[in-house]
Amino acid sequence: MIVVAGAADATSFTVFVIVVVTVLVFWGAHVYAGTVAAHGFGRDPRPLRDAFRHAVRQSRGLLISALIPCAILLLGTTRIVDDQVAIWAAMLSGIVILAVIGWVAFRRRGASVARSLAGAAMTAAFGVVMAVLKVLVVH
Repeated sequence: MIVVAGAADATSFTVFVIVVVTVLVFWGAHVYAGTVAAHGFGRDPRPLRDAFRHAVRQSRGLLISALIPCAILLLGTTRIVDDQVAIWAAMLSGIVILAVIGWVAFRRRGASVARSLAGAAMTAAFGVVMAVLKVLVVH
């Protein structure tokens, strides 16, 4: 989202608003889909309230993962740092977050340290590709 929203002349506030709105829309869609799936399917369908709570719990990572990049973007909106610095720092923080998610996912599955590092690098590589696309498209 930061790649798309962070055009050459975009302010960190504009990017912040686009990121927050997009995250909330995707989160809402994810909660809705999770609620419907848990409520209506499977061997033991859950009551609607339980399905909703489960879906909210399952999708909270989407909201949590946006906190650090959004906080960095806010630094730009308050002029603590330059807009472009805030946008790039937020994007780089997303790459670091992807690496951490990759590391955790591989470790939870019992992968060795070497495989976990490779998984973290591969997961982060997706963010690097997005950063490269930003450079190619915007600059």
